Amino acid sequence: MTVVIGHTASARTQALSAPSSRSLRFLPGALILLDIAVVSLAGGVAAFLDEGMPYFDPTADIDLSSATLGPLLTLGWIVVIALGGGYRRQVLGGGSDEYKRVLNASLAFTGLLALVLFISQADVSRGFFLLLFLVGVPSLGLSRWGARYLLHRARSAGYLGLPVLIAGSPEHVDDVHGVIDRAPWLGYRVVGAVTPPGDASHTVGGVPVVGSTDDVTRAALRSDAQLILFAGGSSSTAQELQEKVWQLEERGIGVVVAQSATGITTDRASFRPVGGLPLMHLGAPAWAQATRLGKRTFDVVGALALLVFFSPLLLVIALRIKLHDGGPVFFQQLRVGRQGVPFRCAKFRTMVTDAEDLLAALHVATGYDGGLFKMEDDPRITKPGRWLRRYSLDELPQLWNVVRGDMSLVGPRPPLPHEVAQYDVAARRRLHVRPGMTGLWQVSGRADLSWEHAIRLDLYYVDHWSMLQDLHILWRTLGVVVLGKGAY
Repeated sequence: MTVVIGHTASARTQALSAPSSRSLRFLPGALILLDIAVVSLAGGVAAFLDEGMPYFDPTADIDLSSATLGPLLTLGWIVVIALGGGYRRQVLGGGSDEYKRVLNASLAFTGLLALVLFISQADVSRGFFLLLFLVGVPSLGLSRWGARYLLHRARSAGYLGLPVLIAGSPEHVDDVHGVIDRAPWLGYRVVGAVTPPGDASHTVGGVPVVGSTDDVTRAALRSDAQLILFAGGSSSTAQELQEKVWQLEERGIGVVVAQSATGITTDRASFRPVGGLPLMHLGAPAWAQATRLGKRTFDVVGALALLVFFSPLLLVIALRIKLHDGGPVFFQQLRVGRQGVPFRCAKFRTMVTDAEDLLAALHVATGYDGGLFKMEDDPRITKPGRWLRRYSLDELPQLWNVVRGDMSLVGPRPPLPHEVAQYDVAARRRLHVRPGMTGLWQVSGRADLSWEHAIRLDLYYVDHWSMLQDLHILWRTLGVVVLGKGAY
């Protein structure tokens, strides 16, 4: 059984006619072969480069042409990755957990190999040892990224899909399906819904009802679903849910549980059985770690480096804005930071000088009723402003906000005071960490996102922060900015 805590995603509704595929069962094997090739190549590169680095140990030598040493190094590395869960299908194709497992396993293998070499007093060059991992670890990460990119492209095109049924109340089915529909790269293909007994043929969101929650197994077999996603309202008791899972397991049908009530991942949870009842113990929330020295140091060093790198571009942009209408170069807007402390958020000005005065009329014209106000064809935006916004160049002055400590490179979107005034208890959790120049909200759709979905992404980030996830978001941001997707 596969249990995923948090909302899960699937392919788009329009991909319902695409042929399903069971080839994903071969994905771990394909990755093993890919990693074997990458590690072997890294060993060869390390041996080649080591010949020009005699200062490490001129008397030591390494012979990868031997029939045993090279294959043993490769096999050992792959085995440690496998033991660390780097080939589990549940972590492949989405999120940062796959990269984290490969990195942790590689570090563990480094320590293990160092210990073996020390005990055996093997005549291995320290230069080779260092180069093997300096080349191998980044190469493994890059190859995994490449494999994931190809998989996502195939899934988004409707291939390698996994037929999925969503079980639960119609409201919960539509809620989960909405999340699923925005993530076609996960490859889940919704073929229908299983709801409590009733007469409805479709949910309000348009998902066809193909069976009753009283007999999920029959509905799954009839629709040829390979996976059942249990949402809220699918079972009245834990025992009832467990019995349904047992029946599905016996027929080889996968199970995913969307714990919308908690949204807690295994990073925070540990299970301890008490009298046959598995109790979930929660560790400290991730946002507590996101406010510590390590992240702050990364922010300051990264922001200063980017300010130096972009300084010529900053000057060109400033001149372009000034020459356009003679108005101020910068626009400073009051935003709310960590723990509700207000600060002045700096941007390059992209609107006419009286933009704030025109806002009320636009609210009336568009029927604005709260949340983040965005217009795809906002008449207040200047000609240079449209170009700046498309590629997010207007936000570069926020690097100084990062240096000052008002913001972070990665975090929730910095909210306006009137938005914070509308927050409920859940949304106020966004204020536990510094707002970011980029975040999950930006790499998942930017202005194309609904207010509710943007809040959900920010809350996920706050509750499940990790440094590796920050790096992953920064990498994804590069692609989003270059394509200019969802920005206006």
